[in-house]
Amino acid sequence: MKTEQIVRLVAGTMVTASVILSQFHHPAWALLTIFVGLNLFQSALTRWCLLEDILRLAGFESCCAEAPARKEA
Repeated sequence: MKTEQIVRLVAGTMVTASVILSQFHHPAWALLTIFVGLNLFQSALTRWCLLEDILRLAGFESCCAEAPARKEA
């Protein structure tokens, strides 16, 4: 799995879990949804995501990594 897929999976899971928790446990869990949304907004503007960096250091492959140059025949 690529880093971008994992980031989307984690963000989607956190949003879904926080919405469910805010409905059945305590409304303050909605703050987690706001935090995830702001983090996604920030990463779209700055093109930096801490989770991506952590995953790359852990050895996961990025789908945006430059492909090796092709040799011309």
